[in-house]
Amino acid sequence: MSFCCGASMIGTKGTLKHYRTQVHNVPLLFCPVCHRVEVHYKVENEYEVLAEYAHGDGLSEIDFQDFVMEDEESIFGNCVNREDEDPLDVVQSQIDMSLDLLTVAKQIGDTKWENELKKRLAVMSRRRARLLQKNSREMK
Repeated sequence: MSFCCGASMIGTKGTLKHYRTQVHNVPLLFCPVCHRVEVHYKVENEYEVLAEYAHGDGLSEIDFQDFVMEDEESIFGNCVNREDEDPLDVVQSQIDMSLDLLTVAKQIGDTKWENELKKRLAVMSRRRARLLQKNSREMK
């Protein structure tokens, strides 16, 4: 499980640009709070090698899946959430984890961590409210 600014990162696949080469279907980790994206640590070395070779060969595009045979379950098995889940469930899971961490921060008296978690909770609560509002509009 990977964390960024206190939130667990979401497993997904996407396209990254390495110089002039686009690498498609790269396993990524995405932070739902600050929107940071990073290559999943289980395939980071493979990505670097493949991207460098593709760039060196002058390719404009390459599909990561064609060269790395690791299955999604073994890559994303340790992620708390995945992009293909219901967004409201993802946000609620993030809120629940942040609340658990807030309890720990209070118990150990770490006020800096408490404040960071409260900011994250505010972001996730706003996102949850927007999703609930959107869902209620779609049901009408």
